[in-house]
Amino acid sequence: MPHDELLTIASTIALRAGELAKKRRTEGIEVAATKSSPVDIVTEADRETEALIRSLLMDARPDDGFFGEESGADPGSSGLTWIVDPIDGTVNYLYGIPHYAVSIAVVEGEPDPLTWSALAGVVINPVTTELFTATLGGGAALGGAAIHVAESVDLSQALVATGFSYDSATRAEQGAVIAGLLSMVRDIRRMGTASLDICFVASGRTNAYFERGLSPWDHAAGTLIAREAGATVAGLDGGAPSRDFILAAHPAVALELERAIRALAL
Repeated sequence: MPHDELLTIASTIALRAGELAKKRRTEGIEVAATKSSPVDIVTEADRETEALIRSLLMDARPDDGFFGEESGADPGSSGLTWIVDPIDGTVNYLYGIPHYAVSIAVVEGEPDPLTWSALAGVVINPVTTELFTATLGGGAALGGAAIHVAESVDLSQALVATGFSYDSATRAEQGAVIAGLLSMVRDIRRMGTASLDICFVASGRTNAYFERGLSPWDHAAGTLIAREAGATVAGLDGGAPSRDFILAAHPAVALELERAIRALAL
């Protein structure tokens, strides 16, 4: 199937899922369970939204695989797998902060960011209705208008976004890096939704983003969107982004920022 058709499916489903998530937030939500730590939460809305996405994908693409944050991985027979984060930024969602997202990507290959090739991706903020999209080789867009990474700047002029682990020990290490980095950049932003953070790099709203500990569904769609907008998105030493590390930025900014992070503690 052409990439544009895959993108249409992803966009249509993301819009419906976003409407459901927003509706459930208006009705009032509560924590349903915790995962890796007491602050790593899941709501019933996360589970319900993923179930909707899975059902709609099954209707549209019954032979494809599925890999979702809340329900795990199921293989398919087509060679394509859908990577889904039903509500990225769940803590923001819980507190009513209007900065969360539905993220859907379709990849070729196994559900492993070290080996897959993303073909289409969508990230939507249900509150603002901003829809970031991309197809492999087709460029990236926001609301249908092409977007591009910001031009290169010196690190001292870079607005850098990041995120923190749910593990308290890892978070302390990350805090030490940020403390050192603060004097080296324009400023730091911690907005709490990885998929949107990466899309903000793609659209030039920030100069860079980096984080440790992301899961595949956190960055699958955003990585494709940022790359198609001209950003480097990689792990350490130019490897594939993974749970160990991800950095998204203009290629020149990425080199300078990774060098600085390494010097601080990585």
